[in-house]
Amino acid sequence: CDFNPISDLTATEVREFLCWLTAPAAIINKAPSAGLFDGQTDENEMGVSYAAIDKYIKTGRASERDKRIIDRYHRRSEHKRVGVKHYKEKEGDSKMEKKGIKPEDLRPESMERISTPELAKAFIDEQVKALREQIGDKKVLLALSGGVDSSVVAALLIKAIGKQLTCVHVNHGLLRKGEPEQVVAVFRDQMDANLIYVDAVDRFLDKLAGVSDPEKKRKIIGKEFIEVFAEEAKKQDGISFLGQGTIYPDILESHGVKSHHNVGGLPEELNFELVEPVKLLYKDEVRLVGKQLGLPDNMVYRQPFPGPGLGVRCVGAITRDRLEQVRESDAILRDEFAKNGLEGKVWQYFTVVPDITSTGIKDGKRTDDRMVIIRAVNSVDATSATIEEIPYAVLHVIVDRILAEVPGINRVLYDLSPKPIATIEYE
Repeated sequence: CDFNPISDLTATEVREFLCWLTAPAAIINKAPSAGLFDGQTDENEMGVSYAAIDKYIKTGRASERDKRIIDRYHRRSEHKRVGVKHYKEKEGDSKMEKKGIKPEDLRPESMERISTPELAKAFIDEQVKALREQIGDKKVLLALSGGVDSSVVAALLIKAIGKQLTCVHVNHGLLRKGEPEQVVAVFRDQMDANLIYVDAVDRFLDKLAGVSDPEKKRKIIGKEFIEVFAEEAKKQDGISFLGQGTIYPDILESHGVKSHHNVGGLPEELNFELVEPVKLLYKDEVRLVGKQLGLPDNMVYRQPFPGPGLGVRCVGAITRDRLEQVRESDAILRDEFAKNGLEGKVWQYFTVVPDITSTGIKDGKRTDDRMVIIRAVNSVDATSATIEEIPYAVLHVIVDRILAEVPGINRVLYDLSPKPIATIEYE
């Protein structure tokens, strides 16, 4: 097949351009002189990676239409990674997105996209000054999950106001292996932050015992998190502000109110004023700011992680042994992806342990053990996803390690289902 418009790109970059399966022909069959997006309608634009876009522009074949679409992609895209989504931007969509949003929560059209360390540093300097003016000598409380957004906000606030910030990290037992320890090591030990670590593992898992309905599990996790955080907030004296890791896509999608893994449901009597220093940034910009603030790469470039954590990957009613099987198998998968250069190239990858068993054999004896399902996908914003083709040699090592190192597992499966029809997460 003749990939004329992108003949100077690598096979991986070509695959990036063609990953949206419903419209490859319009791209593949273009003459070398044609623009990448010429012939496509505004409602049918293909998401591609920043690296591939930049390389395409350097070929000199980008038409004026290409440049306009690429500029809009840069402004709208939340991630640097490969896109598999059509941006259906019809006339009036931008007005609908802005409906009901306060003027101070709208990103100015003139705001330059943060794409270099220099721009990230300039943003940090500007926000440090603004935070000091807003907060003065008062105190701020921040729910620190260890995710990208809350971690960057924590680092910004530490730089701006130091010990006036108190971070609360709630370990609900549904985090990945090593994550609670990393939060403590980075923020308490390295950044000298006021960090309250709350071990709520038993509290959460006891509440979740016997609950198999996915929506009920999510609601329990969300409600319990808010209650734990509110309890810790009431123990603190002189707190006037609540720090949140709200980013711009959150505002566009939900008018500034994030889902349960943020703290939007705190009791009104706490009466905190919000501090949201990265609320006008997209995810790729937040990552650059975090990198400039000195956060470790495995925190800054952390892959998407659901609010309910491993609770939605321990399918059905959560049991402690099955939760550990998810945690341990996930750690093996992440370790092998890092060793083989797949970390950061694949949008999201994880393991799932369903509540079913199958027949196996070990040490000459029959077993009736559980299975691990591997999921690895590429996406832009999770509305659609394609399957990552893991090299067989790597997959073979992952399977061998899971079977050898995770007790009670006798089978490993690889999920090849795209979204749609399947969702990325299992619950």
